[in-house]
Amino acid sequence: MAEHKVEIVRETRHGGLVARVIYDNARRLNVLNPPALADLIRAFEEISRDDDVRVVVFSGVGGKAFIGGADIKHMVGLQTPDAARAFITSVHKLCQAIRDCPVPVIARLEGYTLGAGLEVAAACDLRIATESAAFGMPEVRVGVPSVVEAALLPRMIGWGRTSWLLLTAENIGARKAEEWGFVEQVVKTSEIGAAVDRCVDAILDGTPKAVRAQKALMRRWEELPLAGAIQAGIDSFAQSVTTGEHTEKMTAFVNRKRG
Repeated sequence: MAEHKVEIVRETRHGGLVARVIYDNARRLNVLNPPALADLIRAFEEISRDDDVRVVVFSGVGGKAFIGGADIKHMVGLQTPDAARAFITSVHKLCQAIRDCPVPVIARLEGYTLGAGLEVAAACDLRIATESAAFGMPEVRVGVPSVVEAALLPRMIGWGRTSWLLLTAENIGARKAEEWGFVEQVVKTSEIGAAVDRCVDAILDGTPKAVRAQKALMRRWEELPLAGAIQAGIDSFAQSVTTGEHTEKMTAFVNRKRG
């Protein structure tokens, strides 16, 4: 019997369908091992195929950790480059499945977000944390470098702060993570559910195709030089008028202003 559980809960709210990915390996601080990674990848791939989903909330169970890192019990057994490559590639595949998800993914961060867990959080579009949350990249203390989606950190928090996290392996608190730009919002533990719901509702206020187009465009901005990124935006804007969403929304706005 698996020690972990991955659950997708679909919730219909005013404005559309919300998918909640709930990871439960709480007995071990929600660490990631190969079976858990495979199940989480499948969950995000399933959600990505659902055209009705508007936004995803990703959380860990128990309140003590979002994801406490990769499973040390598994990692200690990695004795060959091929085995190590296979495992870390699976971590990357989860991060990529989140980044490839066509709708926004919100990370609900409680307790520890460490190592592979921080990389997974970085792969999400938005991060909301409790005041007691802690963040760190402890890999160099256990004999390996921080890799895969740790490569996102310099553009999120800068090279100096990335160096501090990766080279000192020291944890930082939620307020510092917010100050550094890794976390978008920090709230009291009792308020985390309401804060996430407010973020969900704000995204649902956007139109479905425009939100999907915006996320896709932002992913392209990461890879393109400035001129190419601007042209990609022009192309995306031009394509957006073919959906009809703008006609309904803009007409309603104009009529409201006239009233």
